[in-house]
Amino acid sequence: MLSDTLYRIPRQSGLSVMQRRGPGQSRELTSRRLLLDPGQSAGFESPDEETVIVLQNGAGQWSVGERRWTVSRKDVFTERATALYLPAGAVFHATATTRMEAILMSTPAPPRAGAEPALVGPADVRVNARGKGHYTREVHDLFVDDPHAARLMVGETFNPPGNWSSYPPHKHDGADGEPRLEEVYHFRISPDHGFAHQSLYTTAGECVTHQVKDGDAVLLPYGYHPVSAPPGYRVYYLWALSGDQRRLVPYEDPQHRWIHEQPDVEHARL
Repeated sequence: MLSDTLYRIPRQSGLSVMQRRGPGQSRELTSRRLLLDPGQSAGFESPDEETVIVLQNGAGQWSVGERRWTVSRKDVFTERATALYLPAGAVFHATATTRMEAILMSTPAPPRAGAEPALVGPADVRVNARGKGHYTREVHDLFVDDPHAARLMVGETFNPPGNWSSYPPHKHDGADGEPRLEEVYHFRISPDHGFAHQSLYTTAGECVTHQVKDGDAVLLPYGYHPVSAPPGYRVYYLWALSGDQRRLVPYEDPQHRWIHEQPDVEHARL
């Protein structure tokens, strides 16, 4: 049911599950939040899942075996991402030097010979400008078509105040021949007392709209799923996908594709 797709989990110290695979929940994805105060440490390991860890804010050290990285990010709106890919069975450890928050996304994936952890730093992020007019946004690819992950695709989207994204509305549930993928969005809002709207709908008439707040997650199991940012608030969401293929081919709602043909009125006046 699309109505059971909003996850609002209070921030708490340590590693917390935000949403997980299981009956009545997601098919493919489990996501967790890591929150550490200065000096605190935590570990993570999954023998049968691959995981991508995306730093949201803070600084500290990450390690996998003998490999170590010093990581930092002021916040998602100020600096580009640092993200770490973990193959199945990798043992991850984090220690915070300042208050640190990170999101972990996992999906089932068998152990692979030669699979190694891989770090993407701010200079490695691929930045894409998408849309026009009031649906311009910036999309950052972290692990999308890289050689490291077997099934996960992970990136970030940034909406300016008043703008839409995932627009024209698209889906990737396989019902119209596109690869079947499940997705989760993790939201941040600036200023953080604001909100955004996440809609999910199908051509059969199922429809729900969530008012999402800073720290919320939304599962996108099927259907179209546009996002809107209200005036005055910047909206960010970290997205992760997994499914039948590691190939992202969104299917746009045919009723709304016509907007691509419209002139960019706001920019035409300049």
